[in-house]
Amino acid sequence: MPRTMLDRNRQHQIAGPGHGQALSADLYYDGAQNYSPYGRDYAEQDEGFNPLRLFFYVVQYRWLIVMMVAGGLVAGIVVTMMQTPKYRATAQLEVLVPSAKVFKDIEVVSEASDDYRVFLTAREKLKSRALAQRVVFQLGLSEKPDFLFPTPNFSPSNIFYRAFGISKSPSIEETTPEEREQIAIGRVLDDLTVTLVADTSLLSITFADQKPKYATDIANQIAQSYIDQRLDQTSETSDLARQFIQEQVLQVKQKLQKSEEELVAYAKDVGITITGDEKSLIGSNIETLNTALATAIQERLDAGRMVDQIDKGRGASLGPVLESEGLQKITEKLSDLTSQYQQKLGILKPGFPEMQQLQAQIKELQRLYDNGVLTITDSLRQKYQEAQNKEADLKSKLAEMEMQQVIFNDKNIKYTILKREVDSNRSQYDSLIAKLNEVGVSSELKTQSAAIVDFATPPNGPYSPRLIVNLAIALMLFMTLSASIIYIIELLNNTFTNPEQVEKELGLAMLGILPLVDDRELIASIADQKSGLSEAYRSLRTSLQFSGAEGAPRSLLVTSSEPSEGKSTTSFKLGQDFAALGARVLIVDGDLRKPNLHRLFGLDNTIGLSNLLTNTVRKEDLASIFRATKYPNVTVLTSGTIPPNPADLLSSPKMALIITNLGKRFDLVIIDAPPVVGLSDAPILSRLAEGTLMVISTNQVTRKSAKTALKRLRAAGANVVGAAMSKFAVNKFDYNYAYKYMNYQYYDYGTPKIEGKVDDGADQPAYAKSTAFRRLVRRIRSSIGGFVDRAKSIS
Repeated sequence: MPRTMLDRNRQHQIAGPGHGQALSADLYYDGAQNYSPYGRDYAEQDEGFNPLRLFFYVVQYRWLIVMMVAGGLVAGIVVTMMQTPKYRATAQLEVLVPSAKVFKDIEVVSEASDDYRVFLTAREKLKSRALAQRVVFQLGLSEKPDFLFPTPNFSPSNIFYRAFGISKSPSIEETTPEEREQIAIGRVLDDLTVTLVADTSLLSITFADQKPKYATDIANQIAQSYIDQRLDQTSETSDLARQFIQEQVLQVKQKLQKSEEELVAYAKDVGITITGDEKSLIGSNIETLNTALATAIQERLDAGRMVDQIDKGRGASLGPVLESEGLQKITEKLSDLTSQYQQKLGILKPGFPEMQQLQAQIKELQRLYDNGVLTITDSLRQKYQEAQNKEADLKSKLAEMEMQQVIFNDKNIKYTILKREVDSNRSQYDSLIAKLNEVGVSSELKTQSAAIVDFATPPNGPYSPRLIVNLAIALMLFMTLSASIIYIIELLNNTFTNPEQVEKELGLAMLGILPLVDDRELIASIADQKSGLSEAYRSLRTSLQFSGAEGAPRSLLVTSSEPSEGKSTTSFKLGQDFAALGARVLIVDGDLRKPNLHRLFGLDNTIGLSNLLTNTVRKEDLASIFRATKYPNVTVLTSGTIPPNPADLLSSPKMALIITNLGKRFDLVIIDAPPVVGLSDAPILSRLAEGTLMVISTNQVTRKSAKTALKRLRAAGANVVGAAMSKFAVNKFDYNYAYKYMNYQYYDYGTPKIEGKVDDGADQPAYAKSTAFRRLVRRIRSSIGGFVDRAKSIS
C-alpha cells in the first residue's frame, strides 16, 4: 500500500522476506507500543422503532405468511361450506302510546319519561314464550318436520349436503305432540330478534330460518299475534274488573249503612251537637272567646301605654289631646294673645290696664286648656280600666269553656272513631261506583296498542353465511397466528441474521459484509478477483482504511467469538488486498492451538511464532521464519510448534516487543487470533494490536456469545474498530433485501459469462442448468450448513 494510502510517517522501515533484505537481530528490542485511536465509539443510540423493519420481516417470512394466508382462505371457504344458508325477514310494528289519560286509574299514564319503558315492555312481550306458543298454534309449526328438525347450522356434513344436494329426511313420528310443541316454541324464540329503532316508536321484528317462507310467515305472525293478544287481554281484563267491582259495591254499601246508624245512635245518647262545619258548639265558642280575648288584650295594652304617658306628665302630647278640635282652637287663641302681649310689651308697661287685660285673658285660656287635657286623660284612664275588666271577664269565661271542652272530648273520642269509619266507607263506595261506570264504558272500547307498519317480505337471498366476512375473519386469525409464530421464531432466534442486529446489539460499526459461499466454491471465489466474495473483502479493506483518523491500524487483530466463523479466511484475504495496494503486509498466525493460516498459504508449520517466543530458533535463522508467499508484498509468520502453554507465551513481554517492532517494519501486521469464548489468547493479543476486527458469522454465533466476547475484549483494553459479518446470504430475498446492493449481479458486473456453464460442475445433468434449480440447491445447502454450524456452536 502506498504511504499516502496508509497515511504513515515512519522513521524505520525494512523490507520483508523476498525483497532482498533480511530481518535484523534487533527484532525483539524496540521502544514502547504506540496506540492510535481507531474505529468509532461503540455506544450508539438506539434508532427506535423503524416501520421499514416490519416490511423486511414480512419479506423474510413471506413463505410462512403466504402459507398462512392460503390456510386462512381455505379455512374461510371450508367454514362457509360447513354453514347452512339462512334467510332473514323483518316486519315493523309501531307501539301506540296514548297521548292523555282517558279514564283515571284505568289507562296507563302517558308521560314522556314512561314511553321508553312502554317500548321495552312491548319488546319483551314479543320475545315471550306465551306469544311464541300462540304463533306456533296459528301457523301449525309443531306439525312441520322441516321446521322442527332443520339441517345443523354448522357441521362438516353440510359440505356434502351443499355439494351434492343431499338433504335429511326429518321424521316426527318418534316425538309426542307436547314435545313437538316445545321444540317449535324453542326454535321460534332462538331465531327471533326484536330491536327498537332509534328515536322512533317502531320495533323491528326479525326472524331467521333456513327457508325463506318460514322466515316471512313467522315474522308477520308474531306482529299480528302481539296485537291480537293485547286485544284479548284488554277485553278479558274489563269483564273481570266489572264483575269484581260489582261485588265490592254491595259489600261496601252494607258497611256504610251500618256505620252511619251507629254514629247517629251514639250522638243521640251522649247529647253531642255538631255544627254544619263538623265542629262541636263548645269548640266554636272557644274559638270565638279566644278571638275576643286577643282583641281585649290588645286594647288593654294600648290603653296601658297611654296611661303610662299620662303618669309621666306627658298627657298633653298624647294623640287624643292633640287631635281634639276644642283644644286646638284654645291653643290658637292662646298663641295669638301671647303674641299680642309680647308686641305691646315693648311699648307699654305690664301694669298698664290694657296689658293687664291681656294677661287675664291669657290665664283664662290656659285654665280652659288644662281642664280640657285633664278631661281627656281621665277618659283614657277610664278606658284602660274597662279594658282590664273586659280581659278578666273573657279569661274567666274561656276557662269555663275549656273545662266543658275537656268533658266533651272524652265523649267525642268514640264519636270520632265512628265518624271516621263512616267517612272511609262513604269514600270507598263513591270510588267503586265511579270505577264501575268507567269499566262499563271502557269495555266497549277496543283500542289497539300497536299497529303493523311494514309486513315482512320474502328475502331474495341468504344473509348467512357470508363468504367475505368469513374470509376476513379467517385471514385476521391466521395473520395473527403467523405474527405470533414469527415473534416466537425471532424470540428464539438468538443469532445474528443481518448487519443491523450487530450494530444494535453490539454497538459496533459494520465495516464489511461477506457473502455466503459454498465450501466447494470458497477457494475459487477467493482466487477470483471479480467474485462477489473478493469484492466484499475489498470493501472491508476500504472501511478499515477509514476506521481511524490516521487510516488503517498498523497492527490489526482478527478474531471471532467462536470457531469456524471465517476469521482465518478474513486475515488471509485482507493481507492480499492490502498488499495489492503496495503495502508490505505481515500475516501472523496467533492461533497457537489450532493454526490454519499455513494451510491457506500452502506452507509447512515446522517453525514459527511459538519458536520465536521460546527462543528455540537461532539468531541467524530469524529471517527464515518470515516466509514469503506467492502473493506480492505478503509475508507470513506461521504459528510454529504447538506449545503446551499458549496463553503464557502470548502474554510474555517478548510478544509485545515483537508486535511493536513488526508494526514499524511492515506497513500492516495482521494477527489471526483464536476465538475469544473459552480462551484467553485473543484478549491478550488484542492489547498488543492497535485495532481489533471481530468477525461475526450469520445465523451461527449466538448474540450472548458475541456480547460476552466483545465484553472480554474491551475488558482487556482492546480497541475494537468494528465488525465484519461473514456467511451473509445475499441471494436470499428476505430481510437481507435491505442489502440488495451486495447481490452477485453487482459483484459480477463486467465478468464474462460462458453460456451453458453451470456452477456445480460440468458433469451435472441438464436440468441443473436451470437458474431456479441452482438457486434451490444453493438454498438447501445453505440451510443445512447453517443448521449444522448452529448445532456445533450450541454444543
